[in-house]
Amino acid sequence: MGVKQATLLSTLFSAVIASPAQQVSSIQHVPSTPSYLTPAIDTAKWNAATEQANALIEQMNLTEKSTIVTGNLGVGCIGNVKPIERIGFPGLCMLDGPTAVHTGDLASVFPAGVTVASAWDKDLFYQRGFLLATEFRGKGANVFLGPVAGPLGRNPLGGRNWEGFSPDPYLTGIAMDLTIRGNQDAGVQVSAKHYVGNEQETQRSNTPHDGKPVDGISSNIDDRTMHELYVWPFAHAVRAGASSIMCSYNRLNFTYTCENPRALNQILKQELGFDGYVVSDWFATHSGVKAITAGLDMTMPGPIDPSDFSKSYFGGNLTAAVKNGTVSETRVNDMVKRVLTPYFYLGQDKDYPTPDPSVAGVMAQTYGRDFPDSPQGRDVRGDHAKFIRQTAAEATVLLKNTNSLLPLKKPMPSVIGVFGNDAADLTQGMVYDGPRLDVPDFGFDIGTLVIGGGSGGGRNSYIVSPLEAMKARAKKHDCRLQYITDNAVIAKNDFVGIYPIPDVCLVFLKTWAREAVDRLAFEADHNSTQVVNNVARKCNQTVVITHSAGINTMPWANNPNVSAILVAHYPGQETGNSIADVIFGDVNPSGRLPYTIAKKEEDYNTGIFNLTGPSRTDSSAWKVDFDEGLFIDYRHFDRKNVTPLYEFGYGLSYTTFDFSKKASLSKKKLNIPQLPPKASQNRPGGNPELWKEVLRASTSVKNTGSISGATVAQLYLAFPQDSVPAGTPKRVLRGFEKVRLRPGESKKVSFPLTRRDLSYWDVTAQEWRMPRGEFTVHIGFSSRDLPQEVGFRVG
Repeated sequence: MGVKQATLLSTLFSAVIASPAQQVSSIQHVPSTPSYLTPAIDTAKWNAATEQANALIEQMNLTEKSTIVTGNLGVGCIGNVKPIERIGFPGLCMLDGPTAVHTGDLASVFPAGVTVASAWDKDLFYQRGFLLATEFRGKGANVFLGPVAGPLGRNPLGGRNWEGFSPDPYLTGIAMDLTIRGNQDAGVQVSAKHYVGNEQETQRSNTPHDGKPVDGISSNIDDRTMHELYVWPFAHAVRAGASSIMCSYNRLNFTYTCENPRALNQILKQELGFDGYVVSDWFATHSGVKAITAGLDMTMPGPIDPSDFSKSYFGGNLTAAVKNGTVSETRVNDMVKRVLTPYFYLGQDKDYPTPDPSVAGVMAQTYGRDFPDSPQGRDVRGDHAKFIRQTAAEATVLLKNTNSLLPLKKPMPSVIGVFGNDAADLTQGMVYDGPRLDVPDFGFDIGTLVIGGGSGGGRNSYIVSPLEAMKARAKKHDCRLQYITDNAVIAKNDFVGIYPIPDVCLVFLKTWAREAVDRLAFEADHNSTQVVNNVARKCNQTVVITHSAGINTMPWANNPNVSAILVAHYPGQETGNSIADVIFGDVNPSGRLPYTIAKKEEDYNTGIFNLTGPSRTDSSAWKVDFDEGLFIDYRHFDRKNVTPLYEFGYGLSYTTFDFSKKASLSKKKLNIPQLPPKASQNRPGGNPELWKEVLRASTSVKNTGSISGATVAQLYLAFPQDSVPAGTPKRVLRGFEKVRLRPGESKKVSFPLTRRDLSYWDVTAQEWRMPRGEFTVHIGFSSRDLPQEVGFRVG
């Protein structure tokens, strides 16, 4: 979700909700992780909620119906549906974002989407979703604006990639599915976003240039690519029971997504069987009748333009459209039913917390405005810090570990050096969002980076910096600790403040990213390469730790004095403790890359599109043709036989693993129709036949090392190349399992494969087709480390 904050704030905080100062107790119990193969929606319960919604609709007049589907700016949350006291409806409160209660005081900042994706752990996906939602519920938010599957990550420098999970649709799909189940099991609606094709921030929406109105960028995507890449994870979101889908800012094939009937009515509501409501991103509505007819059910935050709050495409214009016959009242009833059914389904009509009075004040402060009354917020954090610390540590990706330098163990180094501006405490407060939306920047200079900026960020109630954590560890182990946290000093090769030269040097790098702007470079920020090389020149046991929004090139990776590399992404508030746990071996890192790291930036095949000069004011010129089709990230590297620096799915451990049993399949031949049987009605997620398991692959993994640890067994599927259309990737991810093992222990691992997993989108039949021929199942520990291979035949 995005907001034009500067202009919006002038009226957003005109009212503060009065409510009891409720306190939220710690949530000790997280339900067991459900299977993503099982439908999330209880049909009988949903039907009962629909009856409740219809009964309430019968009591409403047309003006009240329009109120339900039109945002209102004056009641305190980032998105509001106004109460209707006459019928006892208390309204809805929506809050950002996918990683934290963005405008929450005394709320936790969790690891970002890209961080938890690096864990490749289904239990952590679900647990994070559940715990996040308990905090949103505690703040009185009916709707959690997240999680994120758009951007998927087509562009490595996309400014919001970190909010989502991975450029691989399968990994993102599973993460979306289980996050949403966790969110809604805690009683909070989700708004899965941003649907669809929102793959860059540059000109993401209608932005004027030289005083001339210019439309948002058009993502021009063919039908097969839409289904197999960009819609794929949203099918998981719908299958998981998502209450809401947020349509994105951009145009899709030259029509704004929030008024695109192909995307909303045909694919989302008909094909995927979505029964919830489509809500616009903030100010992403560009029409009334056209958008409503195309499938938009709610406009947010309400007005057409942040400079004029008196007009809305919905509201009074909607009631007028019904009266003049351009919109039927049946369609309005459908819109309202879609909004109210999840409200009743999740029991939000019964004893739901009222919005925290502090939210409006925190929002004002976050965006640089004074607020007359700033009450302390409800403390909704519980004991979530433990989960945050453990998850961030486990999700850390160990890319290099020469001579097993890590973990640091007895005998401990006598002198440890800490270098880099990312190691230090923050110097500009507990939240940072950049100076202006229209000026790309590199974030704050001195201070550790735990989360990105914009609506996906969060306000830290505290941060444990790496330097703070390393000081505590050095004291515990009786080591000397020396440090320089000014990159400008290190880049000038000024080490006069260090004596003696440390035995081990830890270099902390960071890469800032935020909503509304895209990244400018692949390397980490703040002269990072010079910083690493200068430290490594002094210290022959250098460890580099990156806190990053995602993909970085690492021109220093093969420096012989760089002994270890740890990728920690955006780990949340416990960042220092998490990385110290890894460095000193309290946690054996088990993260794996959710993307590919190239040797050089030219190896990537997609980039941010931007225009300069006269063409900048030409709306028709703002377009990106997704000509690469299905070939993004590792699929592109495989197709071109380009060797990456570190491949998708890669990661090391402090122990070693191998397969202890040959891979096998439950069937060697499938005699089933190529097209799925027609469903009488598509359920959430689409035709139920697509989600049925048709095959299962199995193997066994063994810990061959001397300490306990976890690995990720990964399954990649190769389609029969003689019976699939041109443009089919060499291999695609179709299964993964996190396996925790003691030394010498083996465990069986199984990978269920559904009809959908084995199919491609047939653009002629407009259906998922399972090709005939020989499939190959590859099982291993990364996209390029696949020692196990077994085949089966269809037809």
